[in-house]
Amino acid sequence: MAGWTSDSDDSDKFEWDNDGVADSSSAPAMRNFDSPGPSTLGSNEWINGEVLPTSLIERYVVMGFPKEMVMKSIKEIGHSDADALLELLLTYKALDDDDAGGNNHSTSGCILPVVEDDDDLDFENWDGDDDAGGRESSSDDSGYEDFLREMSERDEKIKSLVNMGFSEDEANEAIIRCGVDADICVLVDSVSASRVAEDCHSRNLSDHQVTDRCFNSFGGRKKARLMEESRKKRKRYGGGGQGNRPSLDGSDEDSMPLPNPMVGFNLPGYSGPSVTRMLSKLDTGPPFFYYENVARAPKGEWAKISRNLFDIQPEFVDSLHLCAAARKRGYIHNLPIENRSPLLPLPPKTIFEAFPHYKKWWPSWDTRTHLNCLQTCVASAKLTDRIQRALVSSSNPPTKSVQKYVMDECKKWNLVWVGKNKVAPLEPDEMEYILGFPRDHTRGVGKTQRYKSLGNSFQVDTVAYHLSVLRRMFPNGVRVLSLFTGIGGGEVALHKLGIHMRVVVSVEIGEASKKIFKSWWDQTQTGTLIEIDDVKSLTNDRVASFISQFGGFDLVIGGSPCNNLAGSNRHYRDGLEGKHSALFYDYVRILNFVKSAMGGRRM
Repeated sequence: MAGWTSDSDDSDKFEWDNDGVADSSSAPAMRNFDSPGPSTLGSNEWINGEVLPTSLIERYVVMGFPKEMVMKSIKEIGHSDADALLELLLTYKALDDDDAGGNNHSTSGCILPVVEDDDDLDFENWDGDDDAGGRESSSDDSGYEDFLREMSERDEKIKSLVNMGFSEDEANEAIIRCGVDADICVLVDSVSASRVAEDCHSRNLSDHQVTDRCFNSFGGRKKARLMEESRKKRKRYGGGGQGNRPSLDGSDEDSMPLPNPMVGFNLPGYSGPSVTRMLSKLDTGPPFFYYENVARAPKGEWAKISRNLFDIQPEFVDSLHLCAAARKRGYIHNLPIENRSPLLPLPPKTIFEAFPHYKKWWPSWDTRTHLNCLQTCVASAKLTDRIQRALVSSSNPPTKSVQKYVMDECKKWNLVWVGKNKVAPLEPDEMEYILGFPRDHTRGVGKTQRYKSLGNSFQVDTVAYHLSVLRRMFPNGVRVLSLFTGIGGGEVALHKLGIHMRVVVSVEIGEASKKIFKSWWDQTQTGTLIEIDDVKSLTNDRVASFISQFGGFDLVIGGSPCNNLAGSNRHYRDGLEGKHSALFYDYVRILNFVKSAMGGRRM
């Protein structure tokens, strides 16, 4: 995808390109004392509606902990387990003492071990358990473990409800109403009932009318519809294959649940049920087309994308099934899905297969086997230094709270172990390797731009698996219209497949990405490359001239900007109507014109 962030070299000012909404499968990271959270801390020392006894706070203040630190720690984990609360306070105090000579500070005078801008982080691909890996815990840890266990159970249920198509807010409200121990089907029914009530209120009915109209006047018919909706939600989540296409009509336009596991229509070595896909004659190629974007888009956006791309069913794939890092993406294309073949040799599929030298320093309580989605920026030196000091000041093995803090940051930032108590972000060449690019593919631009361009790129092995069907169809090479080319993930995939690119018309606005792609092309290709800066400047007349010049295109490929679709963009997540993601409609416009000019249907 094209990068649409600043060209500044300040890595702390990146706009995130992320995989989607936060996955609640892991316990939440420790929050910054100064950042807003779900709890309410008032001037009269209320937390979550509960008045805290003055004696409770003073008990820890006289022990030497700042009052704000005590109140914020209670806000973090509650006060029912005194041992867990004391352990958390001691951890924060130790880190605060270590930082006393530095410039980092909070309004309370204590340093919470967090990084900047953690509101923009993606938790969706966290792998493994935050636990210590099966070791017996001491009695001092039991209360905190119970807290984490409850939070984990709550988060798993939120994740299940989100995957079923409900919003995170709806899931949270249902758990508040029904309790964390409620069965998932009870929570589904609660959300559905809430939707019915909101629908009645939206018609400006009084409370009495709402009750009558929603539950009495419609009687069993309304209840039956509600229960049927709930049953369908549960059945859909329970494991329907991706081949069972969800309805895209108006009654279900917001619902396109992501499959679990996210393996697309098929993957190499996957033994799941086979998928058949029927396309109308007008939808088949050539020209073939291939479109990509983040899987976890706002509700309804993938249904909208599908409607604009001939109602073709999306293929959702998480690249962790093909490489050592997760990358949840959706693909809509009219390529055949039979007789695909992977790139050989197969890429490494776990962290240690990719980077065996890190195993020497990897602690047993870090149970990750895959990295999270590779982002457009990396952790700062301040963060990795804080992690090292937290580990040095803790016991061996570290306490549960320190382990949790370290694991949260390692998962968010894809940190790897490079020494004793020492973590570091991946180097650009390591990201290239995981994403399937040749070594030094992005070399020649600043390090910041290398991270940015890689974070916005295709995962080459995944794309190559889908495009592999073109080898037999085009033995003499393909003519490609490449929209939002980025650093050339699609072209690298075709090259690795041994498919000659006779001509590529490349549209890319980012100067660094263009430089990277042009350098690779000049070193590896013999075909014709035509570069265009802006997709909006690619008018229908200009497309018509290329079709006349080259005799048409065999493949239209691209992934429009995900800035307003990605879950990390909390402030401008406007979907396809957002400033940058609206460029999707230029992909649709150009594809429709190519199909029309080459004799296919035009919408």
